[in-house]
Amino acid sequence: MTVIGIDLGAKNTKVVILRSSEILATSSVLSGFDQQSSAEEAVNEALNKAKITREDIKHITATGAGMDAITFANDTVTEISASARGISKVFPSVRTVIDIGAEEGRAIRLNENGKIIDFGINEKCAAGAGAFTEAMARALEVELEKMGEMSLKSTKAVPMNAQCTIFAESEVVSLIHQNTPREDIIRAVHDAIADRITSMTRRVGIEKDVALVGGVANNIGFVDSMKRNLGFDLLIPKDPIVPEFISAYGAALVAQDTMNGG
Repeated sequence: MTVIGIDLGAKNTKVVILRSSEILATSSVLSGFDQQSSAEEAVNEALNKAKITREDIKHITATGAGMDAITFANDTVTEISASARGISKVFPSVRTVIDIGAEEGRAIRLNENGKIIDFGINEKCAAGAGAFTEAMARALEVELEKMGEMSLKSTKAVPMNAQCTIFAESEVVSLIHQNTPREDIIRAVHDAIADRITSMTRRVGIEKDVALVGGVANNIGFVDSMKRNLGFDLLIPKDPIVPEFISAYGAALVAQDTMNGG
């Protein structure tokens, strides 16, 4: 039995193809203005990788900000539920999930059976999400992929007080004019996001083990800031399911559960 999970996020559309719990293929494309087309493109790319056709697929479950735009999906599941389902499969010991996407961050608390107890969402401002890092990279004229490595070279903690992306850009420009090393500014950016996310997570309740998922989990500088802020290590998925694919994987697992009568 072959199923598909689609996570149509604000920046990228991710797809996971699952057959009897085996991951056949994954794909990721940019989420364009036409969300339906983005989903079609991501699915076709994954199907080509798996060397199967659409006729082989028994069920498709969608999640993410644009899930309702995917008209060919059989059903949908919330991002909270998809993230919880995916991480519980990868790390059964996890009780708290921190999921940071392009435009929002989420904290989810789970019980020993992987069921959701509580959750919180930071959706008022991109200062607690990946888009904030991208905006700061542009302001600093630094490649986004180099932000993490540069952050780890920082030798001094620099406070960043701005709670909004626009004001933070102004603050970054001021720090540059003060000849503050870019490494220290980048660390300040990561620390600012970590402060906001940690505060949200504490309101939900932190119970170990704690997992970090979403595309921002690939940023080693941000991960370092989170570890320092929380005071302990975080579990981060690796191959074959990397952090940004957890929700798509969770959606595929939900599709599999549905086909199994769950």
